[in-house]
Amino acid sequence: MTFLSRPAIVLLATAFAAPMCLAQALQTHRIPAALAAEAASEAVAACAKQGYRETAVVIDADGATIAALRGDGAGVHTIDSAHDKAYTAASFKRDTLALAERKAEIADLMKLPHVLFFGGGVTIKIGDEVIGAIGASGAPGAKLDDACAHAGLAKIEDRLK
Repeated sequence: MTFLSRPAIVLLATAFAAPMCLAQALQTHRIPAALAAEAASEAVAACAKQGYRETAVVIDADGATIAALRGDGAGVHTIDSAHDKAYTAASFKRDTLALAERKAEIADLMKLPHVLFFGGGVTIKIGDEVIGAIGASGAPGAKLDDACAHAGLAKIEDRLK
């Protein structure tokens, strides 16, 4: 270190690293808690009108729960199931009903924790960006869970920006 002083090395390192630091920050969108709560509530209510005891969970794009509502009489297992459907939809950026149709192709992925390839997980998007998902569980069938999740999404979709 006799030729270059420590401050000179720091200055050179900073000069070479500067272009890397000029990269723009990633822009993402988040689902406000109030909208997530509305979506979960509507999904549960839509199923209740049909006599189904439903749970709905809304997560963000990272898989963190924003809102969860276990409807009256819904089984305790529906909490995990609704979460895992939402998590699967957000992770794979596709509704779980569509993913369930491809089970043979994705059989190895079914071993991953919290991945559930049954209808009822619906992506929440702004344009093409998946910003989260809603999962519904408790109706007597995956297509019915899917319809309830879609009802929850429909309640808030026009206010997502």
